[in-house]
Amino acid sequence: MSSLPDKTPAQSFSNEKRSLGKGVFKKCGGCGSVLTAEALSDSWHVCSGCGYHHPMTPADWRRLLLDGASLERWEDHVAPGDPLRFDDGKSYRDRLERAKKQSGQTEAIEVGRGQIDGRRVAYGCYVFSFMGGSMGSVVGERVTRLFERATLERLPVVLLHASGGARMQEGILSLMQMAKSVAALSRFRSVKKPYISVCLHPTTGGVAASTALLGDVNIVEPNALIGFAGPRVIESTLRTTLPEGFQRSEFLQSHGMIDRIVPRAEMKSTLSTLLGHLSGGRA
Repeated sequence: MSSLPDKTPAQSFSNEKRSLGKGVFKKCGGCGSVLTAEALSDSWHVCSGCGYHHPMTPADWRRLLLDGASLERWEDHVAPGDPLRFDDGKSYRDRLERAKKQSGQTEAIEVGRGQIDGRRVAYGCYVFSFMGGSMGSVVGERVTRLFERATLERLPVVLLHASGGARMQEGILSLMQMAKSVAALSRFRSVKKPYISVCLHPTTGGVAASTALLGDVNIVEPNALIGFAGPRVIESTLRTTLPEGFQRSEFLQSHGMIDRIVPRAEMKSTLSTLLGHLSGGRA
C-alpha cells in the first residue's frame, strides 16, 4: 500500500493570534452587522443591509459631490485664538491641537469654490471630528466669508452642516456667530442665487438655529438628528415623553420642517438638478 503524503507540520497550524490591523472591520450603528471598512468605503459609508448612514470625512464628501474631488480652499489662514484662556481641566489650546491632529483640519469647517457637474458653487462642509463640529469665532468667520465671496462672485452656495452647536470655550464670541453668519446670508439673498442647505447627522444647537434650516431648499440625510436641544434634554426639562422619532429627518419632513430626505447615493444628482432649476439652467 502506498504511503500517504506527509502531513503539514503542526507548527503551521499555530493557534497564535494574528492582527488584521486597526479599522479593518466596523460595527453598523443601525443593525449591528459587522462590515469591512473596504465595503463601507465602496458604498459611501452606507450599510448595505439596513441603509444606516455612517459619518463621512470632508474628503469623502468632496469625492462624492465635487467634480474631481477638487476644492479651491478659502480662508484656511483664519485660525482660532483663545480669548478667554479657557481651561476646564484641559486648556482650550490643547484641545484645539488635539482636534487638528485627529481631524487633519485646521478648524471645524472647510470652505471654498468647487464644481458640481460643471456648475461652479461656493461650498462648505462642517468637520464633526473637530470638536464635534462646534461653531466658534473661526467657523462663524469662515461661513460669513463663504457667503460674502459667493455674493461678490454671484455663486450658488451649497453648505453641509454637522455640528453639536456653539463652542462653549469661546463664550459669547461663539454665540454671536449665529447672528453674524445669518446677516451675511441675508445680504447674499440680494444676488438671487440659490442657497442649498444639507443637514447631516447630527445638526444641533446654534448651528441648527442659524444657517442650517434657512436654505432655499433644505435637504437632510435619512434618520439624521436635527434640532436645537437634544431629545433627552427636552424630556428631562419638560418631564414628558417625546413622540417616537422626534427630531429625526422623517419626523421633521412630516411636520413641514425640511424639504426633502435624500439618501447619500442620490445626493450629487439631487444637488445638480436643484442647482440647474434654481439657477435658470445657466452654469
